[in-house]
Amino acid sequence: QVQLVESGGGLVQPGGSLRLSCAASGFTFSRYAMRWYRQAPGKEREFVALITNTGANTNYVDSVKGRFTISKDNAKNTVYLQMNMLKPEDTAVYYCNAISVETRQVFWGQGTQVTVSS
Repeated sequence: QVQLVESGGGLVQPGGSLRLSCAASGFTFSRYAMRWYRQAPGKEREFVALITNTGANTNYVDSVKGRFTISKDNAKNTVYLQMNMLKPEDTAVYYCNAISVETRQVFWGQGTQVTVSS
């Protein structure tokens, strides 16, 4: 059974930090690129960050460059999103996404809420 379980969300003040985790099971983690998406109230889901299956390459949406860092630990089947210098506009539900480098099969997690507010 495939599972992507996000954790680490919460309420944080502007300028603060959070680290999101996404624990994967039920598929060969090392053969999947991992992405984070987010969806704010009333808005479409948007891409945030990507890391290739090997971890060698990353990509970010412009609005988070220099503030967010994506990483993965293939030994722990976990992908992380370190979020620093958080802004109110980062408030959203954050989703973990896995995509097979071979078949393009996609899995989604259930999401974790991040709220940036004073």
